[in-house]
Formats: sequence, structure tokens, C-alpha cells
Amino acid sequence: MATAEKQDVVGLLLDQHNQIKMLFSRVVSEPQGRQKRELFEDLVRLLAVHESAEEEIVHPVAQRKIDSGEQVVENRRKEEDQAKRELAELYDMGVDHPEFNTKLAKLGDAVLQHAKREETEEFRSLRQKVSQEQLIRMAVAVRAAEKMAPTRPHPHSGESAPANMLTGPPMAVFDRVRDSVRDWREAQADR
Repeated sequence: MATAEKQDVVGLLLDQHNQIKMLFSRVVSEPQGRQKRELFEDLVRLLAVHESAEEEIVHPVAQRKIDSGEQVVENRRKEEDQAKRELAELYDMGVDHPEFNTKLAKLGDAVLQHAKREETEEFRSLRQKVSQEQLIRMAVAVRAAEKMAPTRPHPHSGESAPANMLTGPPMAVFDRVRDSVRDWREAQADR
């Protein structure tokens, strides 16, 4: 694994795909309760920041640089939008809902298929068409975008780079405040 300064955007996103896959597996296999909820919140947070960063940084470059880029990116955006909606529904449903594991497993399959298509149709072409220096700069930009990305899906905010740049920072602040209040309440309940 490359150091953060040398890792390109494809390597960074592939690492995140592996983390997402692992988290889906862990959430489904975890019995109901606090640990399951915390793992699910980790998954939601990772998916939200990952997709926002892809939409802001990766997809615009792919659209311009790879063959059939507009169609490839449009297909990925549709998949991402559907996943956001399903993830928001699961978040509202809660991990203790009787249908949660079934719906999560279905979403997991869709997200992993989406990741596989990104890897074969988008990431491979990016490595062929974009310089290593630019791919490294894109990784730096993705890390910066993730710091300002919302921590949960907001399916009605749009799935384009301009929509994310406009709504992302205010939603990220709102999400992080909400996360802090939730964490504080949980700490109080444990006393």
C-alpha cells in the first residue's frame, strides 16, 4: 500500500471499496444491538463521503478523459442515487427492524456490483488516460472533499459535482453536529 502522499485516487478508492465490502459483511453478521448500530453508522458515513468525493472529483475527470465517459458516469450516478435512497431508508428503519438485514444484504449486493463496474469501466480507464501525477493530485482532492462531505446520504440533494459543492458543506456541518449530539446522548445513557 502506498503512503498517503504517493497513493493515487484509484488506489484510495479501491481501498475504500474493500472497507465498504468488509463493513457490509460485518453489519449483516452482527446480532442486533449497539455494536451493529455502530458498524452500520460507520458504513453509512464511509459510503456517504466516498460517493460525494467520487461525484465531485472522480466522475468529472472520467467524463472528460475516458472513452464513452459521459455514459459510463451517467450510469454510475444513477446507481449511486438509487443506493443513496435505499441507504437513507435503511438508516430511518434502524438496525433492529425485522427487515433490516434482508434489505441491507440486497443493497450490499447492488453496491458491490456498482463498485465492480466502477473498477472495470472507470478506474482502469483513468489509470490509462490520466497521468500518475494527476491521479495523485486527485487523491489529495478526494481526501479534502471527504472532510467536507455529509456523513449520511441525502438522496434529494442531487448527484452532480455542482450539487455536492453547493449542498455538501452545509449538510456536512449539520450531519456532524447531529453525530456529536447522538454520541453525547449515548455516552450519557451509558453512565
